[in-house]
Order: sequence, then structure tokens, then C-alpha cells
Amino acid sequence: METVNTTERLAALRALMRERNIDIYVIPSEDSHASEYIAACDGRREFISGFSGSAGTAIVTLDKAALATDGRYFNQASKQLDQNWLLLKTGLADVPTWQDWTADESAGGKTVAVDPTLLSSPIADKLGESIKKNGGAGLEALHGNLVDIVWGSDRPPTPNQPVVLLPTKYSGSDTATKLAELRKELEKKKAAGFVVSVLDEVAWLFNLRGSDIPYNPVFFSYAVVTHDSATLYIDSSKLSPECHTYLANNQVSIEPYGGLFEDAKAIAAKAEGDDASQPRKKYLISTKASWALKLALGGEKLAEEIRSPVGDAKAVKNGTELEGMRNCHIRDGAALIEFFAWLEDQLITKKAVLDEVQAADKLEELRKKQKDFVGLSFSTISSTGANAAVIHYEPERGNCSVIDPEAVYLCDSGAQYLDGTTDTTRTLHFGTPTPAEKQAYTLVLKGNIALDQAIFPKGTTGFALDSLARQFLWKAGLDYRHGTGHGVGSYLNVHEGPIGIGTRKQYIDVALSAGNVLSNEPGYYEDGSYGIRIENIVMVREVKTEHSFGEKPYLGFQHVTMVPYCRNLIDTSLLTADEKKWLNDSNKEILANTETVFKDDPLTHSWLIRETQPF
Repeated sequence: METVNTTERLAALRALMRERNIDIYVIPSEDSHASEYIAACDGRREFISGFSGSAGTAIVTLDKAALATDGRYFNQASKQLDQNWLLLKTGLADVPTWQDWTADESAGGKTVAVDPTLLSSPIADKLGESIKKNGGAGLEALHGNLVDIVWGSDRPPTPNQPVVLLPTKYSGSDTATKLAELRKELEKKKAAGFVVSVLDEVAWLFNLRGSDIPYNPVFFSYAVVTHDSATLYIDSSKLSPECHTYLANNQVSIEPYGGLFEDAKAIAAKAEGDDASQPRKKYLISTKASWALKLALGGEKLAEEIRSPVGDAKAVKNGTELEGMRNCHIRDGAALIEFFAWLEDQLITKKAVLDEVQAADKLEELRKKQKDFVGLSFSTISSTGANAAVIHYEPERGNCSVIDPEAVYLCDSGAQYLDGTTDTTRTLHFGTPTPAEKQAYTLVLKGNIALDQAIFPKGTTGFALDSLARQFLWKAGLDYRHGTGHGVGSYLNVHEGPIGIGTRKQYIDVALSAGNVLSNEPGYYEDGSYGIRIENIVMVREVKTEHSFGEKPYLGFQHVTMVPYCRNLIDTSLLTADEKKWLNDSNKEILANTETVFKDDPLTHSWLIRETQPF
């Protein structure tokens, strides 16, 4: 992870700010669809700051520059930011949020500006209020992005990749059915329509998949759904004839991608109706929708922000999607088992010298052999020793570490299959781990098991469950600076809202439901030394309990990840009899689902048998 010299870039940006009478300029990470992972052309914050993490906001004044990010990226940001930047470690005591820092800097009547397509409307509203409260001139929606001007001809072009149809045998539901369910929500809320602005929601609603953003099977688009119409805003040249036919059969019309903002005023005007005596119906937009979109629709009078009903529906997987998740995790587990057996043989038996990227390449090669493989679901985190302590470490080809068999090796990886999305982390040690490494690994494993075994009443949130995974680390005075779980898409984004397990505000507001698919990934990171994370994918399901207090259904988890845990790192003296039984039962399940794959592969079969032996 190299440091980028941003002096000239900041000077050019500040010159543009002075020309436009702007004192402070905000550069978010997201694109105009609030995407966490973005296309290269939308990497404005990385370009101006040098920081490549997926989360963070840059703020540039005429004489200062600050980058705010969360605990996943403290280590990485400290390595990548040059001397021009102040790192705001979000979440630590006495460290202001980027909004507070911006508002403080605006005191004395200073003007703050942002590209309104890149900031959600709720955040823009709160930021504007905070700026004025602190004596600033306000928040200006500056159309035309200043970083793009600085970037100039070096900025990558906007992707325009083909879009394909996902057959119902994988999606489990056709678009007509999904539109009918959405229209029921419109009736309940007495709304004129819903504008779909988040890319994975568009892809899910219309059973389409693309590749405009690396690792995420989405495409640049918007959609507008009313009680009697559905319009997909997309470059129609991207759609195959099969897509055109499918959309027509589901009564979906097609308009150019850029046409939504041109049509927005007319769309909003239709909501007013002809009868002035009737209450005006509004168009609904997601709380993630951009400030620019809300302004284009007519602002507060004609647009209302809600948690997206499409996002909520997408997060509850149907039977076909759940079965696909089970199946693709068996195939993906087999690829990981073969990889770990190969890696150990290379490092220990053959004494091979392998770097982190070479290992990641081998894993991708093995995944490509699996049925219905489409691509990776994110860039593989292949990390040895101290690199494993960088939570979202990404090895660079030609500039990464050689894997040390006497150090911890952390591999966080996943794939996209037609029938599901995977995300698995395993931490291994091929030599002799230290007592501290074994203790940390075992405490993390205990947390993973505790969460996996949790049973809770319907209505429980991921916020309420988070401490189950941390409790054993906390007893030792240890912790980790990331969430415990995120939602996972079905052949869609590997990070999927609105559900999750952690301390984010949204996890307080959204209860878990049967059919949700999440990760369970506690960890521990010793900066400069090692990192540990154990991640399984789990599905929420109803469970039978002896009683039913409050006449509520009770829920629990079913894990689908089929990869053994590292016996070499487990301190069995720290495990209870119940935890050992859980491990033994899990190992039996893994062996039963994957052993036959390796009947003609004695190396992998031997490794699998050894790693799944009873405790």
C-alpha cells in the first residue's frame, strides 16, 4: 500500500474552489446510486486522497484536508494518506464525524459545496442544518464535479457492459410478481410511485444482472414504478434481445439512462392529479437516494424518503434463492478446501516461495472450475503476518509479501455464482502459532459459535445480537473495529442492506427475518503482528422452542459455509463441551458435503480428513 502524493491534485482543486467562491468541498466515496463498491470512473475520493478503502469521506478546505473513515480502515488509511491529510478515525472518543468537522470549519460564513448526485438527501439536509448552526453560509448543491475536472482525461470512462437475464430457476420469482408486491406497498402508503435508485435493487426487481461495477453484478440504471406502469432507465444497447423480450412481457418500458432527471418534473407533476381537493400523492424515494434526485422530483412537497421496500423484499430470500445459497456454498467450500490443502503442501512439503497474489490467483483458478461460477464477489484478501491485521487488506501484484509459513495467514474471499453469492474467511497457521495467536483465534471462534447458536424472538435486531460474538473477547479486554455481520445478496452484492449485525444505527431499526442471509464474522487484529477473522454465511430461519412467550415465532441461524476451521490455532482448553460438540457436528456436515469431490485427489482428501477429525 503506497502513499500517493496529492499536493498537485489538491492545489488544482483549491484553484477551482476559489474560482467558484467555495470554501469547503466535500468528496463522498459513493457514486450517484449510493454504491459502496464503485466503478473506477467514480473513484473520486481515492483520486484526491490516495486512500483506496471502500468507506470514507474527504473534506477539502482552502488550507486543510481531512479524510474520515471507520475502524476497518484506520491502519490502511494511515499508510496511504500523505502529509497533506488529517485522518479522522470515526467512532473513537473525541474524534469528530466528518459532518461535525465540516460544520466546525464552516464557521464565519464559509460556503460548503458538494456534488448533489453523490450525497443522500437525508445526509445533505442534516449537514446543511449543522453548517448553519455553526455559523456557516450553508450547503450548496454544486452541479458538475470539481474532482472530475482535476482528474481530466485520466479519469476512466463510464462502463457500458452487457446486461443479461437471470432465469427464474435461479431468481425464484418473476418481475411481474415482484412489481405486484411493490404496488401493494404503494397502496398502503398512498403513494404515486417509487423511484428505484440503488443498483442492486434495480437488478433484483427486473431479474437482470450486469458488470458495470467490479465484483458486483449490477448495471447503471434507475427505475420508476407506479400503480400502472414500470419504466427502466438504462442504455438500451446494453440489453440482450432476451432481456428486451422479458421486459416487454412483464410490461416494463425502457427509457435512456440519463432521461430520469429530464423526466423527473413531469413524473412528479403526475402525482398532483386533477382533483385539487384530494391529498397530493408523493413519489417515494429511498433514504439512500441522492439529494439531486430529490431536488429534481420537486423536493419535500413531491418526494418522500423511506426505507426502500425493494431493499426489504430483496433481503428476504425465497426458497429457490435459499437452496441456491446452500448449493453454491458447497461448491465454493470445495474450492477453498482444495486451495488450503494445496497451499499447505506448497509451503511445507515443497518449500515453495509464494506471494499473497499468487495464492489468490490459485484460489480463483480453483473457483473457476465450479459449476455456475461467474466471477469473484470482491477482491481476495490474501494476507500474511502483519498484513492480516489490515482488515480490508488487498495485495498488489508485484508489490506484496511472500507468505510466511511461520505466521498467521488470513484469507477472506468470495465468488458470484448464478445461484448465489459467497463470502468466507478462514485464518490458518502452517507452523507453530504463539500462545497469544491461539488464544485470540479460539476466542474469536467461540464468538462465532455463540452467534451461530443464538435463538431469539421475531423482532430482534442485529444490533441486539452483536455482543454475543464479542463477549469472549471482551472478557479478555479485546475487541474488533468492524461489524459482526452484513447482509449478502443472491448473485448480487456481497454487502447487502438493510440488515446486518453490529452497532450501526440502521441495525437498530431493522429486525432480522426468516429468509435473511448474513455473515457471521468476528475477528481480532494486533496491528503490526497478525490478524484473525472467522466468517461463515448464515441463513435466518424459524426454530421450534419449548415455549412461545408473547406468542412470537422464534428465530435462529443455519450456517451454509462448508470449510473446516484451523485445528492448529484452536486451544481446546478454552472450549466447552458444547462448543466441541458444535465443532464436531460442523465437521461431520462439511465432510459429508464435500468428501466425494476429492475421491480422486488424495492430497486434498487427506487434508480434509485431518482437519475434520473429532475434538
